[in-house]
Amino acid sequence: MSSFAINFRDKHGIAYDEVVDIHTYNPDDLDIGMFSADGLFNGGSNYASYYGYDSQGNMLEGVQPGMNEFLTEKDENGNYTRNIGAFQPIYVAGYIQDKFAFDDIIFNIGVRVDRYDANQEVLKDPYSIYNVMTAGEVTGFGAHPDNIGDDYVVYVDDNTNAGVITGYRDGDNWYDASGLPVTDPNVLNVSKGVLPMLADPDALLNGDALNKGLSADAFEDYEPEVVVMPRISFNFPISDEAMFYAYYDVLAQRPSANRMNPLDYLFLAYKTDNAGLQNPNLKMQKTTNYEVGFKQALSSSSALTINAFYREMRDMIQYTRVAFAFPQEYFTYGNIDFGTVKGLSLAYEMRRTKNVSLNANYTMQFADGSGSSATSGANIVTSEQPNLRTTLPLDYDQRHNITASVDYRYGSGKNYNGPLVNGKQILANMGVNLVATAGSGTPYSQQQNVTREAMFGINDRDYLDGSINGSRLPWTYRLDMRLNKSFDLTWGEDENQKSASMNFYLQVQNLLNTANIVNVYQYTGNPDDDGYLSTAVGIGDAQDQLDPVAFTDMYMLKLNNPSNYTRPRTIRLGVTLDF
Repeated sequence: MSSFAINFRDKHGIAYDEVVDIHTYNPDDLDIGMFSADGLFNGGSNYASYYGYDSQGNMLEGVQPGMNEFLTEKDENGNYTRNIGAFQPIYVAGYIQDKFAFDDIIFNIGVRVDRYDANQEVLKDPYSIYNVMTAGEVTGFGAHPDNIGDDYVVYVDDNTNAGVITGYRDGDNWYDASGLPVTDPNVLNVSKGVLPMLADPDALLNGDALNKGLSADAFEDYEPEVVVMPRISFNFPISDEAMFYAYYDVLAQRPSANRMNPLDYLFLAYKTDNAGLQNPNLKMQKTTNYEVGFKQALSSSSALTINAFYREMRDMIQYTRVAFAFPQEYFTYGNIDFGTVKGLSLAYEMRRTKNVSLNANYTMQFADGSGSSATSGANIVTSEQPNLRTTLPLDYDQRHNITASVDYRYGSGKNYNGPLVNGKQILANMGVNLVATAGSGTPYSQQQNVTREAMFGINDRDYLDGSINGSRLPWTYRLDMRLNKSFDLTWGEDENQKSASMNFYLQVQNLLNTANIVNVYQYTGNPDDDGYLSTAVGIGDAQDQLDPVAFTDMYMLKLNNPSNYTRPRTIRLGVTLDF
């Protein structure tokens, strides 16, 4: 019987051989303490999850338990307590910066240092949840090939260590028994699989059934990462009306979703299919920026800026598959992605001249990389493809972007130059601002077959047409307007006089109500049609309905998703009070 069955009978005085109808009892007759921790885990279909607390919901105080405590500690009844420690990362950062001038050059130089420690245990070898043997430790099989290092993992045809060596592995690089590199590790499978030589095969075969031979010896402490991020910028005047500047810096971002969960490895030992694990050994993501620019005054109130930039992203997080891992392969996250963003921008600025100020900017950008997000490669790895790292246009690769802002405004008092009515400055502190934006389309992946996007419970598989992100959405255009007028308010007298400013505004976003397309169905490239109803299958399915016209209308209605377009015209009328 389970711990719950035993504890429930003990509490209510029921014999062990008596059948219990649990539905005849009230919630007050039950208690979470009747379950053991393993009972709550339910073999992987958890009834509960926790960390930083025990299985009964009590906070763990003091030093948090690690993998050894999780695998060994038991309660007074002999049940594993399965305490899981809280995630307590340690990170420290500091920076120093100085600004100084040398001749006509102004320097701004600094450095930031980040140290990140996940403060948890990680697998020594991501390809095995059990302790494995290396070539330097294996001496009973004769000499190893000359190119095989002592730290290479040894693979055998039988991991009871009674067979023969079939190959070696150094990190992600595989070798056959003669030391030749291999691209397909499956050649090491000569009988029972791709099997590493285990340090303690008896524990796997004859050990505790609940722990499936797991040992804390297969884990080690996370190695803290220190990232030094220099930041350098300088500018110097070429003439009284021109300036050159340059900028360089390095940025780092701490990883997310990297908490160590002992349950991942416990249930992986039970050979759960398609297991997905967190990766507690993730490192920081790094970005390096380079930028140079030139600014030229065109008149006393206007200037033109030309700017070139290059951004390099490394150690980006991506969903990946650890193929040929033991006892089974699994999916996790790794620092395997990279990307670059490069481009050129032109900016024109005109300070207020005769009521008008103007800013305009054009940017041309090329954004390429191996992944646009942490899950963009999920479909590839779950279809048993290798962890391909090919540079492709990123989801946010927008080739052209244009922005222009025009502001027409009247001042007040001596600065007012607008119309007067009965001597009153009726348009004082009033103005209108127009912001126009235009951008080329971002990429998406075209598909070669029709899928029924508006139907539920249909498992259609789409097939790529061309390359990933090989197609483009159409250009988008938008015009926003804001009309506002400010009033100065005063009250009180002499030293008690107080003042405030009240601003009334009318804001119209997407003034022209343009239906900009931001998402399309990948077969047709249209935002309101997936192409299904035009196919022979779709026509036949519609005819088989009780009301074909109603079916067609409802299907098209479901397809026309408002989120495929930008927001329509939005009008806001408001007032703000500053005091």
